[in-house]
Amino acid sequence: MDKKRNVIFHVDVNSAFLSWEAVYRLRHLGVRQDLREEISAVGGDMALRHGIILAKSIPAKQYHIQTGETILEALGKCPGLILVPPNYGLYEKCSRALMDILRQYSPVVEPYSIDEAFVDMSGTEGLWGDPLTAAVRIKDHIRDTLGFTVNIGISENKLLAKMASDFRKPDRVHTLWREEIQEKMWPLTVSDLFFVGRATAARLSRLGIRTIGELAQTDPSLLKIHLKKHGQVIWAFANGLDASVVQPEPPANKGYGNSATIAFDVTDPSTAKLVLLSLAETVSARLRAAGVRAEVIGVGIKSWDLCYAGHQMTLENATNITAEIHRYACQLFDELWNGAPIRHLGIHTSRIRQGFCMRQLDLFDRTDYEKLEKMDSAVDRIRGRYGIDSVMRAAFAGSPVDHMSGGIRREKRTCMGV
Repeated sequence: MDKKRNVIFHVDVNSAFLSWEAVYRLRHLGVRQDLREEISAVGGDMALRHGIILAKSIPAKQYHIQTGETILEALGKCPGLILVPPNYGLYEKCSRALMDILRQYSPVVEPYSIDEAFVDMSGTEGLWGDPLTAAVRIKDHIRDTLGFTVNIGISENKLLAKMASDFRKPDRVHTLWREEIQEKMWPLTVSDLFFVGRATAARLSRLGIRTIGELAQTDPSLLKIHLKKHGQVIWAFANGLDASVVQPEPPANKGYGNSATIAFDVTDPSTAKLVLLSLAETVSARLRAAGVRAEVIGVGIKSWDLCYAGHQMTLENATNITAEIHRYACQLFDELWNGAPIRHLGIHTSRIRQGFCMRQLDLFDRTDYEKLEKMDSAVDRIRGRYGIDSVMRAAFAGSPVDHMSGGIRREKRTCMGV
């Protein structure tokens, strides 16, 4: 092997949520039952419309239980399925512990999601040995220290490393060097390729392309005709081409947004605007925490029949003020909503501006924006010190709407003291 080529690891926790729940119960609650060995799954709350399977055990696969299907569908396949609720406080702590171990082996670690990361191991052979030896060492270190298992994929770029980590599970190390692509990757179905979703796979199938190898050998100009730029991207991936680098520091956000699935159908504009206010609270707080302001604000509505509509506007003045974001969100909502019962609402922002932005004066606008900014800052400090419920707008008193919606829902923000 050429010692000069890059060495990238993709570390992926096996059935993360379920594994973390199982380890916690075994190590901290004294439970003898290992959920990983049972027909079990982590599932959301059906009453709050989060009733889907988030993670499943290997024995559950025998019943064809799939991540993303509803709890009702899963129970229909296996009435004896053991279901446990999600615990995001626990997951965040397990994720941090995982990243801490990875940084012991390389300073260049890019968390890719809560349960996976890329690690640039280039040039570390003198410390940890060849890539395969180093990967086995890391895998065993995680298992012996934290109690859960991971798969590690090894290659010279991020794409191939990620593909390799998806090979046989659990607790495995796999390589996928460029010279191994034809043998290990090309025979796989095209839906196994990163960035190929269900709709793209169906379109490729209509073109007679069913394996990654067939995609790799297809004329890219033909793919461009049928799939536009996306066709060129997946053709490059099928040939193992990826120029992205491992980034230990995340790039600056191009936008901030939050959305919420509502526990009941919203049929009146006043309740919808209360939900928008709760979303404006969390979105604006994120903008202020990052020291940025948004120049574009958008609203998205998903109705009871899952039809989605969105609308956005460009502001004269970039802002991170809660009241201002809410005001524009309500304006967009009034222009967008067709009266259908609402299941899901979201606010998103873009055209992010760093630091202080001068505000264009308006002779007809008597709003004291400086006062609003000071109020928001004071509320942020109080909530940061005493918790998000220490200050709440009166409009939410007695309301079923959470005053700080979006992101991880309140019922998931549990911490079991670990």
